[in-house]
Amino acid sequence: MKVKHLFVMSMLATVGCNPAQQHVSDSYDEYPVYKGDWEEMSYSPSATRFALWAPTAEAVNLLLYEAGQGGEAVRTLSMEAATDGMWNASVDGNLKGKFYTFNVKVDGEWLGDTPGVMAKAVGVNGDRAAVVDLRDTNPAGWEADVRPPLNSFADIVLYEMHHRDFSMDLNSGISHRGKFLALTETGTRSAAGDRTGIDHLKELGVTHVHILPSFDYSSVDESRPDSAQYNWGYDPKNYNVPEGSYSTDPYTPETRIREFKQMVMALHRAGIRVVMDVVYNHTAVTEGGNFERTVPGYFYRQTPEGTFANASACGNETASERPMVRKFIVESVKYWAEEYHVDGFRFDLMGIHDIATMKAVRQALDEVDPSIYIYGEGWAASAPQLPTDSLAMKANTWRMPGIAAFSDEFRDSLRGPFGHDEQGAFVIGRKGHKAGVRFGIAGGVEYAQVEEDPAHPAFWAGQPTQFISYVSCHDDLCLADRLKVTQPEASPERLKALQKLALTAVLTSQGVPFIFAGDEVMRDKQGVANSFRSPDSINTIRWQLKHDNRDLFDYVSGLIALRKAHPAFHFGDAEKVRSFLRFIPAADEEVVAFKLTGKPQGETWDEIIVVLNPLSKPTTVKVHQGDYRIACMDGRVSADPARPLATMTGGVLTVPACSALIAYR
Repeated sequence: MKVKHLFVMSMLATVGCNPAQQHVSDSYDEYPVYKGDWEEMSYSPSATRFALWAPTAEAVNLLLYEAGQGGEAVRTLSMEAATDGMWNASVDGNLKGKFYTFNVKVDGEWLGDTPGVMAKAVGVNGDRAAVVDLRDTNPAGWEADVRPPLNSFADIVLYEMHHRDFSMDLNSGISHRGKFLALTETGTRSAAGDRTGIDHLKELGVTHVHILPSFDYSSVDESRPDSAQYNWGYDPKNYNVPEGSYSTDPYTPETRIREFKQMVMALHRAGIRVVMDVVYNHTAVTEGGNFERTVPGYFYRQTPEGTFANASACGNETASERPMVRKFIVESVKYWAEEYHVDGFRFDLMGIHDIATMKAVRQALDEVDPSIYIYGEGWAASAPQLPTDSLAMKANTWRMPGIAAFSDEFRDSLRGPFGHDEQGAFVIGRKGHKAGVRFGIAGGVEYAQVEEDPAHPAFWAGQPTQFISYVSCHDDLCLADRLKVTQPEASPERLKALQKLALTAVLTSQGVPFIFAGDEVMRDKQGVANSFRSPDSINTIRWQLKHDNRDLFDYVSGLIALRKAHPAFHFGDAEKVRSFLRFIPAADEEVVAFKLTGKPQGETWDEIIVVLNPLSKPTTVKVHQGDYRIACMDGRVSADPARPLATMTGGVLTVPACSALIAYR
């Protein structure tokens, strides 16, 4: 089906204009741009104002309902055309608790009910928007909520989780399993006595929790909360409303809003910031979706043949370069930061968006709080309908200060390439991946010692804080499953040693480290890579694993504590990386070893040595003569300088097989 190009001249889109006065335009660039705050519903006890940007509409109806689902409209009102493509209506009286939809007429056809594109409260399953007073949704103490301190993006340690994965296990000790409120419960423990939930996060030491999409998405029926349903949530429906299935009552619009805020406030009180996974690059539904029922064609890119473009591989790609789409994205992100106190945003398939839009997002969030972190996937599923040099692709990251991207080069160099599960890489001792690991250790910034190896990946980060260091995430096999595939004969202890080695590389990288929830306890997904709709039995973190693999948890939490305590592990500045990081040779070619020299940024240790040994035999590294204290060795970590694991004297450090060593003077 080809996309319609209908346009109402902004000079005719005034009160009293003739709706028939429209013409066909070949360019979306001529659509009027609304300059004010994009508010579709503004409530007061005496009257509620409604507005919809629908510049191609011949007529727009507002329909009022008593319930969020079912029943006929109790009232239908014709909206009036205003300036810049807006349609307005005002309804006297107190409408709190009522629901509404819009219906737009274009080219003689009524397009069907929609809650609008900017709905901020909805009923069950998000088909109708709700009239609410957002002040009623603030939990006690919300006005005093503040973001935990953050001096630099370099101080961040990210932890990616899905609400259900983290709390659905019956052994979690959590009451509100699979809900926003799961992350408000303190004192929860597994049957073995280990901390779970928010106390687990505090014990681990992460600074930011990245939650998979938590806006209202399409694939889960909120009216059947007890049925077996699961989805990651990358299928947007209403961008500015929390997902109802994660609330205790999806029918009452205020509940999901209040409980999301309770979750944020609880994490803030625990010293943890909140990152929201956002999916502005595509929608779950094209024809019949909210965008198409409001302004047909405008929100999506088209191919030269006039069909919907599909760089997302989900049926469409949004047109971020168009002014009102850019405005939508910027205002939506800013709304989450201001109304919900969200501290960061991870952009799904960020490479579909244009650079100018991402810079506008950065500028808008700087006005709210410049410590809000932005990062995303610097790629697309296929080529978008814009020139590559205009897109927020990974290669263009250096052109977007304050915005980071995931390093698939570092990931693949550590564990093996995406889509080839059987292929391992550095952590299992495979040759040919040393340059990629060094590239990741240096945080992806241009660096002479990395450049010496012709096999090195192309540099793309302007600063190490623009480089997300990771080895595992929700997408693809998690680390434990990947290691099982690449080392099918390995014992559980060897697999655990390899897991520790991989996470050591991530947590000693100059980039921003990113941990997939459960990697710190050997979480697996039973070999399912694309588990986006697999049942809880596949996706849930089994909390018994924390007891069974306590040494791994202690190792990872120890590395995080070590990183936090020593600024040499996270300079946050490309020039300092080039000045103070030096790769050094080891006795074996496939070993990666480096030192952090001097005492920059208040560092208390002198000449820190890090060795990553993936071989099934010990290796040695020559160093300056002296006495070295050992902070990490043979699968153990001590962040306490008064209690080193061991000491080594002389000019040679010996590193056990399949392990990392961190030594200092």
